[in-house]
Amino acid sequence: MDLRHWTSTRMQPTVSQGAVTRQSGPLPGGGSRGFSLLELVIVIVIISVLLAVAISRLLALQVDAERVAMETVAGVIRSAIGIKIAEHIVNQDVPGLARLAGSNPMDRLAEVPGNYLGVQDGVNPATLADGNWYYDRREGVLVYLVRNTGFFRGGLDNPPRARFAIRLVYSDRNGNGVFDPGIDRIEGLRLAPLEPYQWVR
Repeated sequence: MDLRHWTSTRMQPTVSQGAVTRQSGPLPGGGSRGFSLLELVIVIVIISVLLAVAISRLLALQVDAERVAMETVAGVIRSAIGIKIAEHIVNQDVPGLARLAGSNPMDRLAEVPGNYLGVQDGVNPATLADGNWYYDRREGVLVYLVRNTGFFRGGLDNPPRARFAIRLVYSDRNGNGVFDPGIDRIEGLRLAPLEPYQWVR
């Protein structure tokens, strides 16, 4: 037998098996590769959208918290004014309610809120920190300085703020728009916003 033929015949399975073995291994560019550029961009876009939604939701919660806090203080003051009215009625001193018009609404509370800066005398509101209340004695108004200004409409600008005052409620019998003692009948007091305002989302 030709030795060369025998050697060639015996080596063929080995070579064939080796080829099969090589083909069964990992393919170039197979599952062992990392993220492609497109996949990375998609992941970044998804994360950015989720982050934007989360930030928007957090900001909305902050605005709601400020709105509720401001309206809660105003509501507590209105309740305190109602109690004061009842006291004057019980004491048969309804005319005495006229003396409370223009007074400091915070004086009606047993405990003032932590963000109350106290009585100011004609202060420039731009010099005060936002998110706080103060009473302007010169104008006789209670002022709230808005923090989330982008969601507040109305009030006064520079800086954005809401102003309130205790106003006398009376029947204007002579129709002159001014309370006239002895002519107009006093009906009560109210905490009135001096300019219309609203919170928006």
